[in-house]
Amino acid sequence: MGGSGGASRTAVMVCQGRAAAHGRLAPGRFDDPTALALLLPAERGIVEQVRAGDAPAGWGPRLTFEMVRACAEVMAPRTVAIDEAVRQALSSTVPAATAQVVILGAGLDGRAWRMVELAATPVFEVDHPASQRDKRDRAGELVAGAPPCFVPVDFSRDDLAAALAAAGHRRSLPTIWIWEGVVPYLTRGEAARTLRIIGDRSAPGSRLIVHYHTPAPSAPLGRWAARLLSALSRQPNPMAREPNRSVWTPGAMRRAVGARGFAVARDDSLLTLARRLDTPIQHRRSLRNGRILVADRAPTPG
Repeated sequence: MGGSGGASRTAVMVCQGRAAAHGRLAPGRFDDPTALALLLPAERGIVEQVRAGDAPAGWGPRLTFEMVRACAEVMAPRTVAIDEAVRQALSSTVPAATAQVVILGAGLDGRAWRMVELAATPVFEVDHPASQRDKRDRAGELVAGAPPCFVPVDFSRDDLAAALAAAGHRRSLPTIWIWEGVVPYLTRGEAARTLRIIGDRSAPGSRLIVHYHTPAPSAPLGRWAARLLSALSRQPNPMAREPNRSVWTPGAMRRAVGARGFAVARDDSLLTLARRLDTPIQHRRSLRNGRILVADRAPTPG
């Protein structure tokens, strides 16, 4: 995602969270060596502090430290759940020889490079043009795996279907859709429009993986507090240009994907997923309100 014509700052924070969690949270289940490589040198220092548990002094540095540490707690269960849903689809639901992956709002996602299961699978990364330019500049250090096909799209204005078709995405083949870290920043109308396109371009055997947020009465207070702390510490608020625009109850999201021909296989909160992985649960509200839904379009019989 991107806002006001610039590259996404939340994508950087999410990448910092993955880098901070790498090898520390859910060892043996979570692993992302691409995260640190996608960060600029100036963005890596706080990651090393979080990994070392060395909280800095001062309001500003401490605020950034806590945001990255909280992000790491969220990213470990979120990434594991999505990765495992992709692997499961490739091994049982989507024929590996015909599979294609579309990552909507890819940000600084490193799956095309780090997941060996995707080595022979076309990966289409869809994101704001400014964010993609930034990522291309950062990705020079990544050598493993095949680079994705970049598809520049502004979800609020551009024709996603036309952009995917022009990039070579084939409606006739099963697709694994990864819709992570995007839905909260879209309006209900934008999310519904994207779902219509996903449904129209999903052949039998396709899988849809959605990360979304549920309503939380305390969310406005949390955003206000983040703005206040950023102002007091004179640190930039990474959410300022990318505000949350929509929340969904589990029932509403199930109905929305069901209307596009997908049957929900599972829908778990990040809190539940974190408990299964035995990862830290210090930021309970963020984990409780984030969810991962996995839904499938039945393959053609025979």
